[in-house]
Amino acid sequence: MKINKIIYLIIASFLLVFAACEPIVEEENLSNTTNVDGVKLVATQSTPGGNEITIDMVTPGITGYWNYNLGKALTNKIKFIYPIPGKATFTYVGSLGAEFFTKTVDVQVDKLDHPLDQDWYDLVGTDTATGKTWIFDQNATPDNLWWFMSAPNNPDGAMGAWWNAGGTCCPPSDANGKMHFDLSGAANYNHYETQTATPTKGSFVLDVANKKLIIIGSKMLGYAAGNKDGVYNIVTLTESKMVLYLNNNEANGTGWTFVFRPQ
Repeated sequence: MKINKIIYLIIASFLLVFAACEPIVEEENLSNTTNVDGVKLVATQSTPGGNEITIDMVTPGITGYWNYNLGKALTNKIKFIYPIPGKATFTYVGSLGAEFFTKTVDVQVDKLDHPLDQDWYDLVGTDTATGKTWIFDQNATPDNLWWFMSAPNNPDGAMGAWWNAGGTCCPPSDANGKMHFDLSGAANYNHYETQTATPTKGSFVLDVANKKLIIIGSKMLGYAAGNKDGVYNIVTLTESKMVLYLNNNEANGTGWTFVFRPQ
């Protein structure tokens, strides 16, 4: 009997030791702090119907960002000058805690009573609803630089031609085409393969802060050396000249430079 008791005591001791060594696991499950209906978005205009707009997500415990069509703001509140008359829809993308959501707020812009950044007027003209047409800045001389290969990943070297494709050899199919930008109810963009061709319609984003022009649903003039994502670096944008640059074009992996003038 004594031997059995000793054996039981030894087994019990081992069980206690193993139990003490097992890690304590605390499971934490994410949970929503509210539902989508509980997320409050507030849009205000500094003047009735004006284009200076503040959008704000005011519900506590929510994190996310605004897509305000001109770009994205990694904040709950942003104030900006909107360039397009008409109904504008702004989107907040965020997390409820356990799941992501999107929610929108609409703003009616009836007047452009706050001036836009000068880049907008340079791109679309002072009559923003009518818009502006751009063509390649070519003059039919071999040394004319208007569509050419350049160094990759170097916007500062955009005007250093590695191969003057447009001037010496192989101009794009739309070399004599045109493109048109306007803000008539939306950021409208039209690409014309020739001067009289039916346009390929799309839209555009002018990212002034990051110096980028983004073409959506259409193609840039000189698209043979473009990228499918439609994102171009702005090297120069004035009333009379626009120079765009690609860091790494899909056709050959080099940089590429596009030079335009108003028609």
